[in-house]
Amino acid sequence: MKKEYITKQNMFLLSYLQKKHGRHVTVKEIAAYCEEHEIHVSQATIYRCLEKLVKEGIVAKYVVDANSSACFFYVGEEKKEEINTFHCKCVKCGKLYHIHCDEITQMEGHLQQVHGFAVDPTRTILYGICSTCTKK
Repeated sequence: MKKEYITKQNMFLLSYLQKKHGRHVTVKEIAAYCEEHEIHVSQATIYRCLEKLVKEGIVAKYVVDANSSACFFYVGEEKKEEINTFHCKCVKCGKLYHIHCDEITQMEGHLQQVHGFAVDPTRTILYGICSTCTKK
């Protein structure tokens, strides 16, 4: 059996994701962080590493729509089903917000119990206008 080779870049990436636990990040954000810390790694390498971690179940991947970058979320030992993150997208600036909210989770429970509809929070997007764009 071939032993898995773990590179310095892979270890750095995993450490970064663990530090960002509870928050979604994009490849662009990861690449910027690597550059700040003088870790030389291409975006293609970051994608490959992330896809491997997704396959292993260590990281979850969210693709909101064709206009947004994929987001990655460190799962670690948790089960994906236990992670309730809802997405809100500003229709003016395009910013994507990742929201953990008990009230939205209660709404999810209501939809399941009363209406027999199970919401997939990883694929649910609420569209509106963010507070920054409202002030403009």
